[in-house]
Amino acid sequence: MARKQGSHSDITGPKVRDAALRLIARHGYAAVSMRQIAADVGIQAGALYNYTPDKQTLLFDLMHGHMTDLLAALETADLQGSAVAQLEAFTRFHIRFHLPRPDQVFVSYMELRNLSDENFTSVEGLRRQYEDALERILQAGEVEGVFAVPDTRVTTMALIAMLTGISNWFRAGGRLEADKIEAIYWDMVRRSVTA
Repeated sequence: MARKQGSHSDITGPKVRDAALRLIARHGYAAVSMRQIAADVGIQAGALYNYTPDKQTLLFDLMHGHMTDLLAALETADLQGSAVAQLEAFTRFHIRFHLPRPDQVFVSYMELRNLSDENFTSVEGLRRQYEDALERILQAGEVEGVFAVPDTRVTTMALIAMLTGISNWFRAGGRLEADKIEAIYWDMVRRSVTA
């Protein structure tokens, strides 16, 4: 197969990442080959290595990119006010960020086991930064006397798992719109931590 016209790194590179993300989300990391990714993009398998050295690096780039985008968005989120206001803002932020990205969410949470030790440590460090932001809110709520949780770390992990799980089942155009789902989930989060 000849090099496709317009096949430049700034065009083909993102296509490679998009194809890898879509295929890994549908079939799993272990089941997707570099040859499949190249075919999906429309390039020769050997040409794929112009854009990534190997499949492990591609997976890491997808997961690292998702986490850095999440943390950058969190930096600009308005998490001010009382602990209750911060928790509501965090809940709504998490849902709004993740709902339009179901493939990124699936790959970032389900494919951790396929990262090399070094890559896992890097991605896990970013995840920990995000989790710590929520845990700090829960700790502040305990100090304010408005939250009562048996363990802030366990509660943090449970809340993030619950909120992230929306991406597994929510479909636009379904019975409930995203804003209604957001309100329902905020009510569940609030009730689960309220003193």
